[in-house]
Amino acid sequence: MPINANDPRVKRTRQLLMQSFMELLIEKKNIYSISVQDIAGRATVNRATFYAHFEDKFAFLECWMREKFQKKLKEALPDSSISNMSSLRTLLLAVFDFLARTRQYMASEDRQFEPLFEIAMQKELYQLLFEWLSEEAESKVSLEIVQATSLVTSWGIFGSAVQWSRDPQNRTAEAMVQDVLVVVAAGLAPVMT
Repeated sequence: MPINANDPRVKRTRQLLMQSFMELLIEKKNIYSISVQDIAGRATVNRATFYAHFEDKFAFLECWMREKFQKKLKEALPDSSISNMSSLRTLLLAVFDFLARTRQYMASEDRQFEPLFEIAMQKELYQLLFEWLSEEAESKVSLEIVQATSLVTSWGIFGSAVQWSRDPQNRTAEAMVQDVLVVVAAGLAPVMT
């Protein structure tokens, strides 16, 4: 039977699992050494409960990263919307900052999880851009164009941020964001006009 994510008990259990994972992460200083049994034990639930909520550790980690990234985006854009180039710039800065901080705290053994985390973050970024561009387009362009624009833009922003986060010494985040913003703005023009 599928779990109802809106059920308060489900929310509490997931919150407990996430909190337990964060405590373990602070203690162990790496992700790879934390097992499902460790998370379930710290949360005082059994492994079956964990697996009722998450298919495996990778599904859990993807959910954890998406929640962390969602929180960062909500902090940067409290009303969860992009309304102009200024808020788009704020979004870009949030993405660059989040990736830089995430990379800073990852142990070398945790690099195996980077693709999983990157996909989770890009999906969140895509969804945010798609919602914004859907409102902006107001039937001026096809849904397919809005989807393609959201996809290309989310990967462009995210790919630039990933590449920069691997070697941030060459340029500041602000300088990189300014250049990316110019390119992104040009790419959004067909949907925004």
